[in-house]
Amino acid sequence: MDMESTVMELIINAGESRSYAMEALRAAKRGEWELVDAKLAASTEASKRAHDVQTMLIGLDEGCGKVQVNLVLVHAQDHIMTSMLARELIAEIIELQRQLQR
Repeated sequence: MDMESTVMELIINAGESRSYAMEALRAAKRGEWELVDAKLAASTEASKRAHDVQTMLIGLDEGCGKVQVNLVLVHAQDHIMTSMLARELIAEIIELQRQLQR
């Protein structure tokens, strides 16, 4: 396994998830609900890809420190966690926006 490529995959997918979620929020402000749903679905898929890579790394580590932790891996983990939180909060904000626009 190429650790550099794996870590970049984490960062890219997490960033993509966050970007799609932000696009969904902007679409919600305009009341474009079909686009909102499509962007949230894309965000969820990107988040799942990032999480799958993260889970693979955890499995390789086996809780024994087999995966070398470096600053780039910590950075990738930060991206995953912030994108997951952003997506959850954005989904809640969008739901509030839907209720207000009804």
